[in-house]
Amino acid sequence: MHQGNPTQIAEWTLSGEADLAIATESLDQYPALITLPCHQWGHAVIAPEGHAILKEKGLSLSSLTKWPLVTYDPAFSGRSRINRAFERASLKPNVVLAAIDADVIKTYVSLGLGLGIIARMAFDPQRDVGLAALDAEHLFGSNTTRLGMRRGSYLRRYEYDFIEFFASHLTRKAVDMALAGGGEEYQL
Repeated sequence: MHQGNPTQIAEWTLSGEADLAIATESLDQYPALITLPCHQWGHAVIAPEGHAILKEKGLSLSSLTKWPLVTYDPAFSGRSRINRAFERASLKPNVVLAAIDADVIKTYVSLGLGLGIIARMAFDPQRDVGLAALDAEHLFGSNTTRLGMRRGSYLRRYEYDFIEFFASHLTRKAVDMALAGGGEEYQL
């Protein structure tokens, strides 16, 4: 297993250094990869408990521009959707820090360095004591995490098992159909 940014992961898969790629960004930009959707997810805004933004009636992009923001590095976890949402609204977010990991972002928010924008699934109210989350999918849209494989690749049994464990709807039959057809896009 290798961890990298989505571009690195795609290139490792294309070169044969990795058999599979999993990412939210960029995989669909490589025609030599067959990509299959695994999970849909949205963002959340996190704040220290008691923060003024938690008392607002409706979370909006304009309200977020009033605060320093901590979110993902531009290559990761739906950051392109965050950027596009602010651009479409002709607003400039005050991103003061960027990280590649939600736990780092939550630490910065806990230290009072800004509001965080993270994947909603990365927030656990029992573990993230002192923080609160607001759903932000209505602001940034839904993201799709994809699995990528080289066209014409041969998968071993444990790879099929891993794929089905990671995304139960991607059975061996579904993966084989995608590898054989190559042209039809699998839908969630």
